[in-house]
Amino acid sequence: MTILALLRIGAILGDNVLREALADSTKAELFRGLGDQSRLAILQSLAEGAKNVTELIEETGLSQPNASNRLDCLFCCGLVKRERKGRFVYYEIRSKKTLQLLVAADRALSEAAEQIAMCNRYNET
Repeated sequence: MTILALLRIGAILGDNVLREALADSTKAELFRGLGDQSRLAILQSLAEGAKNVTELIEETGLSQPNASNRLDCLFCCGLVKRERKGRFVYYEIRSKKTLQLLVAADRALSEAAEQIAMCNRYNET
C-alpha cells in the first residue's frame, strides 16, 4: 500500500484507521524482509552474538558483497546495530524482541514445517 493510499484512507476514515493501516503495512514489510533467506541467515547467525562481516560470511556462506548489502538493509531497517572496533565493524541484533521473533518462528515451524514446505500458494501472491 502506498503512502498516498494510506493518507487517503486516513482522510476518509480517520486517524485510528490510518495508524492501523500503517502498522499493518509496516508489519508486512518486516515479514517481507525476514522472508529473504540471506537476511534471515544473517539474523540467525547474529542470534549467537555480535559478529563481523568475515565471521558472518564464513557462517552463512554468503559472498562478501551479498552479506554487506544484506547487513546494510538490516541496519537501515533498525533490526541490527553496528559498532566499529579497530579495523572491524561488528553487527549485533538491536532488540531482544527480534530474537524472540526468531524463536517464535522456530516454534511455529516445528508445528507446520511440513505443510509450509509443501505449500505452493505462496508463489501466487
